[in-house]
Amino acid sequence: MFRDASLVAGKDLRIELRSHVTLQQVLPFAVLVLILFGIALDPDRGVLSRASAGLFWVTVLFSALLAIQRAFTVEAADGGRDALRLSGLDPAGIFLGKAAAIAAQLLAVEAVLAVGVVVMYGAEVTGVPLLVATIGAATAGLAAAGTLYGVLAAGLRVKETLLPILLLPVLSPVLIGATKAFEAALGGVAADGWPWLGLLTVFALLYLTFGTLAFGTLLEES
Repeated sequence: MFRDASLVAGKDLRIELRSHVTLQQVLPFAVLVLILFGIALDPDRGVLSRASAGLFWVTVLFSALLAIQRAFTVEAADGGRDALRLSGLDPAGIFLGKAAAIAAQLLAVEAVLAVGVVVMYGAEVTGVPLLVATIGAATAGLAAAGTLYGVLAAGLRVKETLLPILLLPVLSPVLIGATKAFEAALGGVAADGWPWLGLLTVFALLYLTFGTLAFGTLLEES
């Protein structure tokens, strides 16, 4: 399973490295959204600083939608999805590989956005361990849920508009938990953020487990 996951993740990441979609489209989009939030709230720097955690994760969420749609769009061309079904790869490995590739792209975007939040919004990091752990757990949850719902929507005609409708309500626990944990790590009391990190970890484990079990069936139906 893990060998197949590494093959799928390597394939997806090589496609992204050659196409530069993440670098030239997803990342500029994320930075632009962050800048627009800053312009809208700039007259009141206090509000901007207090809202930096929520604005960061809303931007990440929008970027995740683009990355997830891209991950399944590349499979639709030239019968790629049929080839994936017939490849003999473990469906659980395919799920983990695609989720890992999405997570790697999101981590790169989040690293840039974190610098942007500190520079543009004046956020002060006081709990680095909590910050890093929150990013890891939230990214894993976003990638796992996104991969699962991405393959669910892949076989539908209106997948471009249906995926956000399906995915955004599901990701609300990630948005809430990650925002609360970030607020604690950015100038708050770090101890208040660890319970929210627990919620994020449970969410990620739940979707990773369900995805490894159900991805094969969903892939056959897509």
